[in-house]
Amino acid sequence: MEERVVIVDDDAVILRSANTVLVDAGYKVTCLKSGRLLLDYVVKNTIDILLLDIKMPELNGFETMKLLRKWEKENGKKETPVIFFTADDDCSSETEGLSLGAMDFIRKPFVAEVLLLRVRHLLDLIRLQCDLHSEVERKTREVESLSLHVVHTLADAIDAKDSYTKGHSGRVAEYSREIAKRHGYSVERQEDIYMIGLLHDVGKIGVPDAVINKPGKLTDEEFAKIKTHPGRGAQILENIKEMPQLAIGARWHHERFDGRGYPDGLSGENIPEEARIIAVADAYDAMTSNRSYRGVIPQDVVKSELEKGMGTQFDPKFASIMLEIISEDVDYKLREH
Repeated sequence: MEERVVIVDDDAVILRSANTVLVDAGYKVTCLKSGRLLLDYVVKNTIDILLLDIKMPELNGFETMKLLRKWEKENGKKETPVIFFTADDDCSSETEGLSLGAMDFIRKPFVAEVLLLRVRHLLDLIRLQCDLHSEVERKTREVESLSLHVVHTLADAIDAKDSYTKGHSGRVAEYSREIAKRHGYSVERQEDIYMIGLLHDVGKIGVPDAVINKPGKLTDEEFAKIKTHPGRGAQILENIKEMPQLAIGARWHHERFDGRGYPDGLSGENIPEEARIIAVADAYDAMTSNRSYRGVIPQDVVKSELEKGMGTQFDPKFASIMLEIISEDVDYKLREH
């Protein structure tokens, strides 16, 4: 693919000479006589490298570059690489140009070989930067994929402690992400809450299997052991310094909106928003999963329980979103199968 070079200079001789050198070298070249024409041109065209004269009437090169950078920022465009043409040996001009982000300077009148080498070297540098950026992005995706795989494996290990809640953490994560999406979270925050949801029950690792799997009513002592899992989970996850918010779901997903939850008795807006979302998702999955003492609760009963819990157990706005999701699930597919 031909690389696109734009030359902006009010001197017709310079335009013609530079055009000849670069076209002969295989570049696709566009010549413009003013900064205004350039600013019109970039709206509909892509530039790989810009050769920009400093001294021009109406808009000089520096003013043109400032307006170009402003337009690029406002429109989310990559910054165009710029080489300034200058007839001066003035150090202050170079200082100003470089401070604006220029990549290089070429003296006028230019030597054809120097012009070609400067353009070629800069384009090679840009290509290398792009390749490096792509490689970093690829490696980052690999690491993120591996991290997610490790988290899924850990979540599966947590769920395996309870013979009646297979896939619980994954479903809570999915429901939490969907609630967050409908509430207006960014894609990045949706993925964060998905990860928080996957690990919300990590503290159950420290609860004896016999207590977790007891088919009958728990004793006060056994329930006290169950109630240790939020604090224990938070302690585990607080060690992951790269994502401190992971501990939020673990510690506070059993808090209630009315302040009668555990472990800290937080209420209302004092409960972190992510934990309020996960509390709704967690309760929904608990009702729509098989237990040792009952099967999946009918959908109309689940809906009724969520409605009753609005403002007491649950944040009303997130319970309302879950009810909206339920109303769309006409075949009752969002449950343990």
